[in-house]
Amino acid sequence: MATVIITGANRGLGLEMAKQYAANGWDVISTAREPEKAKELKAIDKVTVMHLDAADDASIEKFVAQLADRPVDLFINNAGIYGPTELDRDQWLDLFNVNVVGPVKLATALKDNVTKSADGKMVVISSQVGSIAENDSGNMMYYRTSKAAVNQAWHSLAQQWQDEGLTLAMLHPGWVQTDMGGANADLTPEESVEGMRAVIDGLSHDQNGKFYDYSGREIPW
Repeated sequence: MATVIITGANRGLGLEMAKQYAANGWDVISTAREPEKAKELKAIDKVTVMHLDAADDASIEKFVAQLADRPVDLFINNAGIYGPTELDRDQWLDLFNVNVVGPVKLATALKDNVTKSADGKMVVISSQVGSIAENDSGNMMYYRTSKAAVNQAWHSLAQQWQDEGLTLAMLHPGWVQTDMGGANADLTPEESVEGMRAVIDGLSHDQNGKFYDYSGREIPW
């Protein structure tokens, strides 16, 4: 049975990912900062809910230690925050801690587990707004910078680990009807996750380090 780790799975896209992967027969390890409150997540069959705060190194170390040497076929870093809407140094740094440093620390800590899988993949849920080439409005600067940074970091890891059998990719889920996207967004969580799962399923090692949206379109840097 294939194993997937999904961070930030207590709501929105992460919750829908847990539902779909579990329904497809995967063994799902899902994380939340407050797992005791993740009632809907806990109700899904084949889903294990574990505590993880990716902004806390001790929490990452404890989480990975609990996995021991268990092989992981797919790691999806879904957890993230939107951050400030005005220039605030501390909030901007907090945004980078959660959206950039946390995913990289987790990927590094989980590398041995994912390498044990013959088809080991690591995906970070990014955003099209992290594309410099497609920035024609300048809005959402703080969120944009965090997504551009995690894209660069993930691409760097992909190159560093090129010869170790891992495939890393960045995915834009589209504009989705979640707490962050709002009710007027284009896609339901079900549609977005179905699309992203298809992209992930089709990833081959020659796509290592690439940036795609939920439909499979490659996004320019």
